[in-house]
Parts: sequence; C-alpha cells; structure tokens
Amino acid sequence: MTDAITQKIDQFFAEGYRCAESVLLYIAQSKNVRSDLIPRIATGFCAGISRTRGTCGAVAGAIMAINLFYGRSNPSVPLDQSYPPVQKFVRTFEEKFGSTNCLQLIHCDLATEEGRQKFLDENVIATCKNFTVEATRLALAIIDEK
Repeated sequence: MTDAITQKIDQFFAEGYRCAESVLLYIAQSKNVRSDLIPRIATGFCAGISRTRGTCGAVAGAIMAINLFYGRSNPSVPLDQSYPPVQKFVRTFEEKFGSTNCLQLIHCDLATEEGRQKFLDENVIATCKNFTVEATRLALAIIDEK
C-alpha cells in the first residue's frame, strides 16, 4: 500500500509534472501556500537543471519549498535563518542517496539523446519518482520543525 505522498507524486508525474515541480507543488498545497508562481518557478530545475547534468530537480524543488517557510523577503533578515535547514536537507539527502547530482543519481545523461532514450527504455522515471517522494518527505520534516 502506498502513502499519500507517494500517491500524489505519482499523480503529478502522470499529469506531466516532474521532480522539482512535484516537490514544490506538493509541499505548497499541503501547507496551503497558493501562488501562480508554483510550480512554474521550479520547471527549469527539473532533469538536473534543464538537462545540464546539474543538481537533482527533487533536491532543487525541496530547497525552494523549504524556503517558502525559512527564506527571506527582506535583505535585512539574516541568511542564517535559511541556510541551516537547507544544509540539513542536503546533508540528509546525500547521506541517504550518495549525491544531490542528477547524473550521479540516475546514471543517465539527459543532455544527450542516448541518455534520454536510456531514461525511457530503462524506466528511470521510477527512480526519479523515488527521489521526489523522499525529497518531499525530508523537506516536510524540516518545515514541520519550524
């Protein structure tokens, strides 16, 4: 039996959303945060920052979600309000999965046609969903500490 987070992430992926969008959208909805910017501000972070072999989109989406609650909207607020929860998230994700880098996590180079084909052929999207679900769980736990 799957839990509510897994079910909702599966639904988002079925609708066409991807990693960064799904984490941010799930957390925003679950915390009653509404904005026309969510999830579209996360789109370019999907697929390892737009297929550039960068940070995992689930990680990026989680960091954006964490900062909905810990981020600042005034430059006079100290950065150390946001940095520790983000650092905790990154550290925990790395401990669990060994990296926060998309290419290292999925072993698929989405910047190439061959990598995108491997992604499809080997159903790597299931792995991405797992990272997305776990990033959502970790981020929610950190947000709930506030």
